[in-house]
Amino acid sequence: MIENPGRRVLFVCFGNACRSQMAEGFARIYGPDAMIPASAGVSPASALAPDTIRAMREKNIDVRSQYPKSIRQMRGVKFDVIVNMSEAFLPGLTGGRLVEWEVPDPVSMEYADHCRVRDLIERNVMNLILELRRERKPPQFKGQGSGRLEL
Repeated sequence: MIENPGRRVLFVCFGNACRSQMAEGFARIYGPDAMIPASAGVSPASALAPDTIRAMREKNIDVRSQYPKSIRQMRGVKFDVIVNMSEAFLPGLTGGRLVEWEVPDPVSMEYADHCRVRDLIERNVMNLILELRRERKPPQFKGQGSGRLEL
């Protein structure tokens, strides 16, 4: 049985209505082999921003089942990587590494600007996925010419 090799990654923004939800959506589609994504907010909104749902739908990613969560709900979970887009201090979260992304909050932006932020987040998520894939140990062959791949 092969275990999930993914690293636990938490994406955090202020309201968990736009940036971190987009990052989680991209990570779920593009990097399930590299990470187990989650998202949360410093002060969660009541729902995802309609423009976030629309912008992600343009990328054929459906985030309608996702919902805003508080970082307080994540305090008992150990994350390998925490990506902070909130520009705030994140108390009580445990993680192996904290990564700061400077991404503007699109919640009150025009739709075209919202999409530019989405595209920036997509590039950042793809770079993180590639980094996590490079960090994984490559599979080793066992035995001489056995052809068995050991993961």
